[in-house]
Amino acid sequence: MASLKRFFRKKFAKRLIEIDPDVIFLDSSNLPKFNTHQFEGRIEKPIASSTTIIFLLVVFFVFIGFSIRLYGLAVVHGDEYAKRSETNRLDHDVVFADRGSILDKNGIKLAWNAVDPDNDAFSTREYIHEEGFSHLLGFVRYPTKDKNGNYFRKDFEGVQGIEKAFNVELKGENGLRIIEIDALGKVYSESSIRQPKMGENLTLSIDSDVQKKMFDSIKGLADRVGFTGGTGAIMDVETGEVLAATSYPEFSSNAMASRDGEKIASYNSDKRMPFMFRLTNGLYAPGSIVKPYVALGALSEKVIDPSKTIVSNGYILVQNPYDPTKNTRFNDWKAHGPVDMRKAISVSSDVYFYEVGGGFGDQKGLGIANLDKYFSLAGFGKPFDDKVFGGPAGTIPTPEWKAKAFPGDPWRVGDTYFTSIGQYGFQVTPIQALRAVASIANEGFIIEPTAFPRSTSSLPVEKEVLPFSKSQYEIIHEGMRMGATTGTASGLNVPYVKVAAKTGTAQLGVSKSHVNSWVTGFFPYEHPRYAFVITMERGPSTNIYGATFVMRELLDWMNINKSEYLVNKDE
Repeated sequence: MASLKRFFRKKFAKRLIEIDPDVIFLDSSNLPKFNTHQFEGRIEKPIASSTTIIFLLVVFFVFIGFSIRLYGLAVVHGDEYAKRSETNRLDHDVVFADRGSILDKNGIKLAWNAVDPDNDAFSTREYIHEEGFSHLLGFVRYPTKDKNGNYFRKDFEGVQGIEKAFNVELKGENGLRIIEIDALGKVYSESSIRQPKMGENLTLSIDSDVQKKMFDSIKGLADRVGFTGGTGAIMDVETGEVLAATSYPEFSSNAMASRDGEKIASYNSDKRMPFMFRLTNGLYAPGSIVKPYVALGALSEKVIDPSKTIVSNGYILVQNPYDPTKNTRFNDWKAHGPVDMRKAISVSSDVYFYEVGGGFGDQKGLGIANLDKYFSLAGFGKPFDDKVFGGPAGTIPTPEWKAKAFPGDPWRVGDTYFTSIGQYGFQVTPIQALRAVASIANEGFIIEPTAFPRSTSSLPVEKEVLPFSKSQYEIIHEGMRMGATTGTASGLNVPYVKVAAKTGTAQLGVSKSHVNSWVTGFFPYEHPRYAFVITMERGPSTNIYGATFVMRELLDWMNINKSEYLVNKDE
């Protein structure tokens, strides 16, 4: 037995390996944490194919999503984001130029810039707070931002009047500033690359005190008596410089510029049309203010001697050519008795001008063709092309006009009669009437009105010469002077200045219950300096006060406060 043990010990002695105890107890120190990654002989299990497929699908869809987004950013909206990126880097900021001020002839500010504590980007516009200037001055619209805070209107925009007509001169030139910012709007640096240039200051020929008083008188009479509105102006007969030009009712330039919604709504609902500048855009039947131009035509065509008298018994009767038993009656506004040309102008005899204009009995008339000719020479029926005082042409009734307005109704002698006294579809603007009466005052020159002193205006004094003699104008002057002393404009017979004037009353509507009241003329009579026009719109026919009352009130005020305008230039 012992020998057998020795045999096996010898046979396997070389194959026995000594084992270290640390190897046997290798994991004993790991037992508390049970870290299986230190186990030897751990069996590895392969990943399931379904897991791999899901993972690849997720990667695929993520890739597609990023690709679509990249395409949208780079291709579809590439330009937009490129500009936005640039904006995030450099911002072009407008530096608004101050608008020029508007001054009257004495340096009184009519429109100027004011600091708005709620707006540090640009100055706001302030206008004279007295009434009577809004139609002449107009108003502005301010630079405006879109919903993103960017200016889509980068300039002041003049609306109406001087603000519109001379917007380029007034607005100046905006400056430009470059600001470097990041996407969050943080400013890193800024620099100016163009300084703003302030607009020009404009000095007008307007005397604001005279204009304010004229407006107050027009408004006062309109409100007291019941006229719908009114307008008036005074113009230098040699230069065309306008001393005053106003219209009632009006809007507020300050309210329009500040976009006062309540006031703007009230203007829009006002049937009297406060936005209309009646001086330039109001069309009115002129009535008897056209009679001096009929008289000039009659003298030029030699249809009557100025000393010949025509008897006005208050009307004339014209026999019906189709029925001798019937007559048509054409009334005068009163029976004047015998009148020559001078007196006919002063008392405004309708009968005299019926006969001189259309003929009657053995008295030859001008006829409608000549009436149209001489009214046109005076500037009626023509569009008025001026940036401030421009307006519509108006209407001189003629057979051609009637054929269009009343097809199938022939022209009759009565149409000529009514045209001779400024009725029957006759329409003129007050500025046309002012320019026409100035041509009588200066004896034959049509002067274009201007709101600026000629000494500072680049426009020449344009004079259209009319084909009448000095002696013919003297007759008209004398008739209009008589009108102010003993005739229809005798309310202007004042002791401090000699005035020549012609009134007009145009009946309105079929019932003739309302009238337009006119007065035109010039002063001083001996050496005319200024022509004037006052028009009171649609007042009750029973009223005894009209345009002459307004002009008298203004002259009385001027005699105390502005007497320098009532004397000859050489005095």
